[in-house]
Amino acid sequence: MQIRFKAHAVLLTQCFFLAVFSLHSLQSTADEMAKEAINGLLNDFHQAAAEADKERYLGYFSADGVFMGTDDWERWPLPEFTDYVGERFSGGTGWTYVSEERFITMGPMGASAWFDEIMVSKRWGRFRGTGVLLKENGVWKIAHYSLTALVPNERFADVAEVATEGFQAREADPSEESKDEKEN
Repeated sequence: MQIRFKAHAVLLTQCFFLAVFSLHSLQSTADEMAKEAINGLLNDFHQAAAEADKERYLGYFSADGVFMGTDDWERWPLPEFTDYVGERFSGGTGWTYVSEERFITMGPMGASAWFDEIMVSKRWGRFRGTGVLLKENGVWKIAHYSLTALVPNERFADVAEVATEGFQAREADPSEESKDEKEN
């Protein structure tokens, strides 16, 4: 009887580890499939911006999505960002950033993900895009996207000086708004 119990215990232990391994393997496969889908989404998101395709571009955001631009005042909840994008894309011109490197991390249960990517613009240089995606009704949506200008550490003092002068000028004359972003 005791031998039979030990055999059952060993069998149950083996089944438990096999189930855990199988679930882990299934989750890894699901995560890889989700990462592939997210890569495709982000690539097309950037392509839609390059093509000034407003509906396609904005369609990647969740209803309460936020876009963070490079200027200190640029926190765009989706309704305001929709207006801005509509105005910018109305002439058929968008903006082109190409991802050179991207890392995606899956959240618990595959319901969220976050990413960071190095973006390059021929006109403006190198940027980092970071963001959070949520799975809504089986579809990935961008809940938060932040674009940050990259500065080599050895040149940061120069950039800090220019930025400080720019912010001080803006404070001195509040009507002076960032024109570079509007021309971007």
